Amino acid sequence: MNICPLDGITVVSLEHAIAAPFCTRQLADLGARVIKVERPGSGDFARGYDTQVDGLSSHFVWVNRSKESLTLDLKQPSALATLKILLKTADVLVQNLAPGAAARMGLTAEVLQKENPQLILCDISGYGSDGPYRDKKAYDLLIQSEAGFLSVTGTPETPSKAGNSIADIAAGMYAYTNILAALLQRGKTGKGSVIDISMLESLSEWMSFPMYYAYNGANPPPRNGASHATIYPYGPFKAGDGKTVMLGLQNEREWVQFCEIVLENPGLAQDERFDRNFKRNEKRAELLGIIDACFCKLSSEQLIARLEKAQIANAHLNDMAGLWKHEQLKARNRWTKVDTPNGSIAALLPPGLNDSYNYRMDAIPAVGQHTDAILKELGISESEIASMRANGAI
Repeated sequence: MNICPLDGITVVSLEHAIAAPFCTRQLADLGARVIKVERPGSGDFARGYDTQVDGLSSHFVWVNRSKESLTLDLKQPSALATLKILLKTADVLVQNLAPGAAARMGLTAEVLQKENPQLILCDISGYGSDGPYRDKKAYDLLIQSEAGFLSVTGTPETPSKAGNSIADIAAGMYAYTNILAALLQRGKTGKGSVIDISMLESLSEWMSFPMYYAYNGANPPPRNGASHATIYPYGPFKAGDGKTVMLGLQNEREWVQFCEIVLENPGLAQDERFDRNFKRNEKRAELLGIIDACFCKLSSEQLIARLEKAQIANAHLNDMAGLWKHEQLKARNRWTKVDTPNGSIAALLPPGLNDSYNYRMDAIPAVGQHTDAILKELGISESEIASMRANGAI
């Protein structure tokens, strides 16, 4: 029998896009029952982002497995009343609606915890519940910009966004961990709590290295594409077969090994132009010429073999096809299957092996798939359900 850490915990989520769904999917991975409240008909707008996964959205299938879909038009009194009945016995409410939308519907701690003192409320927004930016709309790329991420990512000529939704992911992760902490806290106090997650604050925490590098008005780390901003050599290098190998040196001992074994040029280790990292960083172009003269004679696999022999950290520059076929993920049995409305698809197991339970990997729901079952569970009659459907409330 598989007993998961969050078995028996019910999470209700007014969610869309990535931040809140990523948070609640991870709660579902640990066994929580997650009831996803969606718009009747279209559902979460992320369902329509693309059709890359057998006709389903790549964003949606990533963050919505193991959930139940309940459709409610919360602008209608019967639907909002139904939600409030559901929240009387729920453990957690997560929402990332537009700023102020939940409060306008009366979904505040003051109202909801009066009925259910143990309820944990987690609000995810762009900028938090107060301050001059409180009511600003926020999307992932905009937060990447506000948090300074774009200023240190890309090439010297072109600031670049992350290739995934890093601000949403950061906020979703902090919402997830804060909810876990709140559940532990509730176990001590018997009371729920209110969690205020800001995308800006989440990504700003992840910016702490470049932020401190620019401490007290100092120059920030420069944009160097895929190369490390302040350590060299650390980044992509071309091999003779045209393939790119990533490598990284962390200390002077590794620099000596790199010169002796990889470059087969032991005298270079003592060259005063390059004998400290800050010197190598300042003279990148000069050192690159020496490195390229060696690497152009080697295939990528020969280069990696030398790097392994020297115990220099290295990696292939994989694309998405390479990630799908990665031999390490296969060797560690990280792939499984989940069902969807359009059939079974491959899915990665969540990070972290635990010998006491297995992650929950249930189906991705169709819009409103569980509406009738949930409403009946709440004691709503079939005639009332039919009336709500006729009125477009569900």
